[in-house]
Amino acid sequence: MPPLTDFQPPLAAILRGLPPADAPAVGQALFDAGWRIVEVPLNRPGALQALEAIARVAPADALVGAGTVLDAGTVDAVAGAGGALVVAPNCEPAVIECALARGLHVVPGVGTASEAFTALRHGARTLKLFPAEVWGPHGLKALKAVLPEGTGLWPVGGVGADTLAPWVQAGATGLGIGGSLYRPGDSAVRVAAEARRVLAAWRAAGGA
Repeated sequence: MPPLTDFQPPLAAILRGLPPADAPAVGQALFDAGWRIVEVPLNRPGALQALEAIARVAPADALVGAGTVLDAGTVDAVAGAGGALVVAPNCEPAVIECALARGLHVVPGVGTASEAFTALRHGARTLKLFPAEVWGPHGLKALKAVLPEGTGLWPVGGVGADTLAPWVQAGATGLGIGGSLYRPGDSAVRVAAEARRVLAAWRAAGGA
């Protein structure tokens, strides 16, 4: 399994509430805009079907998966739908271990230093800092200082083109972009335009 850092740019599109019928066009718009990581949160109807539809149009160098994965059984469902990425809002060791055993990438959510070290102990290498608004860039910088070198930190929650620069400057190694990128009903054209704007902001802020 290639490391998560192989998927560039390190920007995850979080498509919460994406209808399966819209998924191919929205996914293709993101890929055409240069994005390579797509996450469909599972706490909305039709999420697995939307994930499956995006996986079918994804290029070989893309990573498609699910968010809001809360238990090991759901990890199996994600893999069955063609997903290769598992993202959680919390630190659940069983989810981390099951995902790794299935050969999937896993990004658990952490809200404290204790959760961060627990996630690393169970095999995670990239952490979702959530909710990012609670931490702020200074909090990310402080956490990064005590974590092992090379640990990925991706803030998620309230991050978009207009707010990402301080996160990059604080040491974020990637970003999860949700509501500012996609809301249910958004057209593929609108998503593509915002995706290009976020990517330009990431690069202007010094993102790799």
